[in-house]
Amino acid sequence: SHIWFYKCMPSRLGLMMDMTARDLERVIYYEDYLVIDEGKTPLKPKQLLTETEYREAQEQFGDSFVAKMGAEAIRDVFKKIDLDELVTELEQQLETTKSKQTRKKVAKRLKLVQGFLKAGARPEWMILEILPVIPPDLRPLVPLEGGRFATSDLNDLYRRVINRNNRLRNLLQLKTPEVIIRNEKRMLQESVDALMDNGRHGRAVTGAGNRPLKSLSDMLKGKTGRFRMNLLGKRVDYSGRSVIVIGPELKLNECGLPKKMALVLFEPFIIRRLKELGQVHTVRSAKKMIERKEAIVWDTLDEVTREHPVLLNRAPTLHRLSVQAFEPKLIEGDAIRIHPLVCTAYNADFDGDQMAVHIPLSVEAQLEARLLMLAPNNIFGPSNGRPITTPSQDITLGCYYITQNPLRTTEKTDKNKKRLTAFAHVDEVDFALSEKSLKTHDWILFKNPDFGKETVFGDATKKFIETTPGRVEFNSIWPKELGFINKAAGKKQLGEIILRCYEKCGHAATVECLDKLKDLGFKSATRAGVSIGINDMIIPEEKPAVIEKARGSVGQVEKQYRMGAITDGERYNKIVDIWTQATEEISSAMYRTLEHNEGRKDFNPVYLMVDSGARGNRNQVRQLAGMRGLMAKPSGEIIERPITASFREGLSVLEYFISTHGARKGLADTALKTADSGYMTRKLCDVAMDIIVREHDCGTDRGIYVKAIMEGDDEIVRLRDRIYGRTTCDDVVDPVSKKKIVAAGQIISEKAAAAIEDLGQERVKIRSALTCETKRGVCVSCYGLNLATNQSAKLGEAVGIIAAQSIGEPGTQLTMRTFHIGGTASQVFKQPQIKAKNDGTVQYTDLRTVKALEGHDIVLNKNGFISVHASDGRELERYPVMIGSMISVPEGGKVKKGQSFVQWDPYNISILTEKAGRVEFKDILEGVTMKKEIDETTKSVGTVIIEHKEDLHPQIAIVDQAGAVVAAYSIPAGAHIEVKDGDKVQAGQRLAKTPRKTTKTKDITGGLPRVAELFEARRPKDAAEIAKIDGVVDLQGNVRGKKKLVIKDPETNTEEEHLIPLSKHLIVYKGDTVKKGQQLTEGPVVPHEILEVCGPQELQEYLVNEVQEVYRLQGVEINDKHIEIIVRQMLRKVKITEPGDTQFLWGEQIERMAFEEANRDIEQKGGKPAEATPVLLGITKASLETESFISAASFQDTTRILTDASTLGKTDKLLGFKENVIMGHLIPAGTGFGAYRKIKLLHLGEPVGEALVSTQPEEERARKVALDIPAALAS
Repeated sequence: SHIWFYKCMPSRLGLMMDMTARDLERVIYYEDYLVIDEGKTPLKPKQLLTETEYREAQEQFGDSFVAKMGAEAIRDVFKKIDLDELVTELEQQLETTKSKQTRKKVAKRLKLVQGFLKAGARPEWMILEILPVIPPDLRPLVPLEGGRFATSDLNDLYRRVINRNNRLRNLLQLKTPEVIIRNEKRMLQESVDALMDNGRHGRAVTGAGNRPLKSLSDMLKGKTGRFRMNLLGKRVDYSGRSVIVIGPELKLNECGLPKKMALVLFEPFIIRRLKELGQVHTVRSAKKMIERKEAIVWDTLDEVTREHPVLLNRAPTLHRLSVQAFEPKLIEGDAIRIHPLVCTAYNADFDGDQMAVHIPLSVEAQLEARLLMLAPNNIFGPSNGRPITTPSQDITLGCYYITQNPLRTTEKTDKNKKRLTAFAHVDEVDFALSEKSLKTHDWILFKNPDFGKETVFGDATKKFIETTPGRVEFNSIWPKELGFINKAAGKKQLGEIILRCYEKCGHAATVECLDKLKDLGFKSATRAGVSIGINDMIIPEEKPAVIEKARGSVGQVEKQYRMGAITDGERYNKIVDIWTQATEEISSAMYRTLEHNEGRKDFNPVYLMVDSGARGNRNQVRQLAGMRGLMAKPSGEIIERPITASFREGLSVLEYFISTHGARKGLADTALKTADSGYMTRKLCDVAMDIIVREHDCGTDRGIYVKAIMEGDDEIVRLRDRIYGRTTCDDVVDPVSKKKIVAAGQIISEKAAAAIEDLGQERVKIRSALTCETKRGVCVSCYGLNLATNQSAKLGEAVGIIAAQSIGEPGTQLTMRTFHIGGTASQVFKQPQIKAKNDGTVQYTDLRTVKALEGHDIVLNKNGFISVHASDGRELERYPVMIGSMISVPEGGKVKKGQSFVQWDPYNISILTEKAGRVEFKDILEGVTMKKEIDETTKSVGTVIIEHKEDLHPQIAIVDQAGAVVAAYSIPAGAHIEVKDGDKVQAGQRLAKTPRKTTKTKDITGGLPRVAELFEARRPKDAAEIAKIDGVVDLQGNVRGKKKLVIKDPETNTEEEHLIPLSKHLIVYKGDTVKKGQQLTEGPVVPHEILEVCGPQELQEYLVNEVQEVYRLQGVEINDKHIEIIVRQMLRKVKITEPGDTQFLWGEQIERMAFEEANRDIEQKGGKPAEATPVLLGITKASLETESFISAASFQDTTRILTDASTLGKTDKLLGFKENVIMGHLIPAGTGFGAYRKIKLLHLGEPVGEALVSTQPEEERARKVALDIPAALAS
């Protein structure tokens, strides 16, 4: 038997025979007999007989039955199978059976049998009768010196099979006893198994030195196997590699190529040119001439390389900008020179990095390199549309330096301002500078070039503007249309200017400006001569006072703790907060000090570097001159004693010791996570590979709603940034003037996006890849703008790969980001209050409140909102409100912009009473549900609820004077009770508090694994329970050691019960109203449950937002559309729940598009359509489930997929990328896209027949493209 069909789960032989793998093994390996033909005996067909049973049966029935062992027995059974009959029988079984288990099993068998029928194969073909031998070239035998041979493992494995086979043949001729033959047959079977897949059955066959031999399966599998190594990892010739150095004199489209390298790389071109020139007549003489390096050779090389682009690549190639084309400039020396502005895209620096050069050979390849891959054509990053050629480091510093405001202006200069010198032209300023009568940072009056003109940055009102000579020089490099930029230009501003320049003046002008900017930046940085010394790290004078104050506060907290007023957790949290705030204060004080530079004459270089964005960040400078602050333990907890020293003051031994954790963790993380990140990129690429822009408009009316992303009361991502470059679903109309701003189906421009945001619209419905109805791809309308070019996406664009790279590339950045902070607790201190952003009227939504004694409203429930409305009733802003918050403005009251109107306790979750009355404890029994905690340090006694097994529900009831219960509150485990039995309480008073969990530092360690967890759709540990219906919560005691929580929907009278483990902390209380899909307990949500309860739309939104959350934490910006494409791929399958009249089987997973199509067909014929539920697949699973088996096999699980494909009779239509690469075809995207390939070439002057002008839009486009090519070549 073939081991793949027997051992690869689910076992194909087992399914076909309807036997377990254990039984099969006993037959195949000659332990038991299998009854093939029972004859007239009481034996059952396919029954197993042991040796003794077989003997007995023989004695009893003689030869009236047939039983055999080994693969031949199975072959004989298979020969008797009639597949068509089997199909009908199985289909009947499916219809009649009620049990899910049987149904599953029968559906599996049916699928297999149908596969055999479809492929026209017979089951007995799974048993080998002839073993093919691969050609000798693939299993070489190499003689070594000393008469020994090195051989491929396959030869050994084949030899074992041949030896055993021959021995068996000889034994059979010799009338040998059955036992010996049986043993020999078993050994033969085992040797064939080892050849096919060594180590799959029993122990692996080992060669010399106990190394398992490599079998045929191993040849295919893994990174070094046939698929990944040879078919997808082909090597190219005409390439070289060398160290890179900076080439400041280069233009953006050039790179410096060492002459020695060029001579070798361009050899064939040189030979051809030398022959054309008649210098040589044979290739050999030309080669000799090149070896001699004659003068003519160098001239020819110059001529050949001119206008011939080369590709430069830097490993790791994380996104498409890691390969760009340049025109080579021949240089002396051995190092490749690259332009400083492309370093960001390559992530290159000059500490010994290497790069590879590749030469595009054919005319088409050169054309693609020139038109698509030339560095000036890649100014913007495809992941977020920001300029990626933004200057960094020296250039930024230079530009920032010359555009700085003059240093602190004293009264004297203010008086002088009236007598400022006026200049009319740049040249005059230059002259004054060179004559030394002006300095770069002097105030001057300059004739305004933008007077009365509408420009981006200029001022159209003044005739003269106050500025400095430095800024005049800076402005001389930019186009006039931008106007006069009269502000300091740091990294952010430069990015903005480049973007505006591109919008206003187009591509060519921008590229020219970038080169001028580079020259100016280097020149100014050199002239500035900025350098840093230890004296520039000025320690703020306020530092000792701030630290003293913090120490005092910590002392007070410790005292409160000792008195028992607060718990240990609160004490820890408060101390961490005090130090976080102290660090912030010192940090801002230090910035002020640095900015003023202690009254020295010059700019502070450290401040210049950080403020311009050239090098370093506030965090690092804080550690240099402020204080190092709080550090984290290896577990991620924050050590509550901060390091108060800065690096300039020097650390004590203890402080140094604490800070080693962070540094080591950083280094370890970097090494581990780089590999993970690379693997994730590979998985993402695999899953999104076949998403290509396939049509202009799929015509769907579905879409998704997007709104600005808020964190607390800060807007993190503006609405305009989320909708820019996307297509609208419906008309966007101004609610007041009823004017249409953007029509449905139009792409939202920057201007329109800003206009929509100004309307104050909460959300906008846009088209998205998630709802696109194009088959195996997306359409232009649903995708929107291509961010790298700011134009709408072109047909054939491989947007799936772009999406995967955009998500994967920062992954590696993230993994390395931890290192630089060095483990300082980067804890964000949240302000426990809400401030209004606009004037307006306050409204409550779903809030239960009670008036406290001070007249504030106190919030009693979760999930409520507070909103601010404009005078015309439009909602301007809304905020979720925490339980226990105090609202200082009553409902309907007015609030001013910037006023703080909601506050809460950041350390505890409170349980408050709504009614006044007397406290009565219920089920609060000491030692059972509650314990008195005597705090060691404070000697005070606290009452804490503990986890309990019995059927008890600790509650605090509030009783009125008549003794009737007016309110009751369940108290969760871990809560501290703040009232005593019998106390009188007021409405809004706190009964108990649960300390919030201590915060760990958010490090990307949470990041990359979290992104992987989301994309793999794993079920997280300690997941939260979510509500399955809308309704009201009711707690009904404990059942089998779990809390029973029931949600009743009063409208429909339905109820759902949840059993929740006692250890889980409930975040809803009895009587709370919950919405479908809302969390009932703490913890992360299981994505599959969201899908089940709330449907695909909610899930898509959840996944996109959660992934974005992780990247946002690291300050990485990725456009939503990339994540949407991946999420779309995870949700492309449905699971059949009711097959109806379709061909589908119960429980089968089908592509959603195929499912909808089949249903449409059935409905037209009047049949019963199938029903299905959507399934969420992780990206690995989704890549393995692709239509193409070649693509899946080259990804993972090679043997299983090939086995599957062969038994199910699959065909590969070669639609995706990988399968085409493996087959040696062009990939069907970009210039290889179908529509562009359907071009008919005619000789010039031939009459064009009617046939060419087709009615199909695709062909129409192809003709247009064909007409564009000559124009492109000419340009």
